Order: sequence, then C-alpha cells, then structure tokens
Amino acid sequence: MTDTHVDERFLEVFPSWLRSLGEDAAALSTFVGPDAPEPVRRYVTAGLNYIFKSLDLIPDGIDDLGFLDDAFVVRVAAALATAETPSAKDGALGRLSDDAHAVKEFLGGDYARLEAYVQNLRKGAARGRTVDDIVGDDAVRAAFLGEVKAWAEAYQVPSFTREKKTLIKLKAFLSAKLA
Repeated sequence: MTDTHVDERFLEVFPSWLRSLGEDAAALSTFVGPDAPEPVRRYVTAGLNYIFKSLDLIPDGIDDLGFLDDAFVVRVAAALATAETPSAKDGALGRLSDDAHAVKEFLGGDYARLEAYVQNLRKGAARGRTVDDIVGDDAVRAAFLGEVKAWAEAYQVPSFTREKKTLIKLKAFLSAKLA
C-alpha cells in the first residue's frame, strides 16, 4: 500500500460501498429465490447470511471498519457466483462482482484467503440457519428474506475516516483474521 494514488482511490471507493450496503443487500436478495441459478442462489445466500453472523471478520461495532468486511464479502460472493454462472452477471450482481476486483487489488495476496472464506460460508450458519436451510425451505427462505429487507431498511451508514491509516488498519485486521 505504498502507492498514494491507489490509497486515495480506496479512500473514496470504500465509503461509497458503506453507503450502498443496505441497498446492495436488498438488491442481492432477489437472487435468493428459486428462479436464480443454483450456484448464484448459494453464493448470494451465503454472502447475505454473513451479514447476520455474530462473529464475523471485523465486529460491526468497530469504528470505520465494522461493516467493510460485510461489503467485501457480498462482493466476493457475487464474483464467485458469476464466475460459476457468467450468464447471471447483470444488474446488481454484475456490478458487485466487478467491484470484487478492487477488493482483490486492495488485499493482494490475502484475497485468495478471503475468497476461500466466502466459499466456506456456504457450509456455515448464522442465526441458526444454513445456506441449505434457506435455499431448500420456502418458509425459512421467506423469513430470511424478511430479515434481509428489515436489515437493509434499518442499516445506518457508519463513519469512515478518509485517512491512509484507516486503510492500513483495515488491511492488517483482515490479514490477521484470514490467517
């Protein structure tokens, strides 16, 4: 992270992702239903379910950083979904998938570990629900989508200090958690 130009770009990009996180979650929720291709449903569901994990990579209460891991995870989940189903790469899913390139550029060598982490989210659970539960059970999926909608509407955009040290802290935090 010695390139000041790159740092300055991330100081603008990441706050915009925080501003749109609620809208992004709501838009992605349309890919959870049975009409979406199976890989897309599973990756998107895993990414959205991550929002509800009590123990995520960066606790939501940490100033400046708490929701950036959520923004990163939904983008990586979108990228993994569209890598398996390129025909699904349009609208919000395509935009978020494209944004994953910036995550990869920012994280460098740690990106592969974040990608593996997101792949493993398809096996994990949040609030007692697994991806299989959500994808396979209409009632569970309906409850989940209701929670995503409520979360998206209640989401409060956190602060983000536009200083290089914020990016250094973010990268160090993720590198340690993904190790």
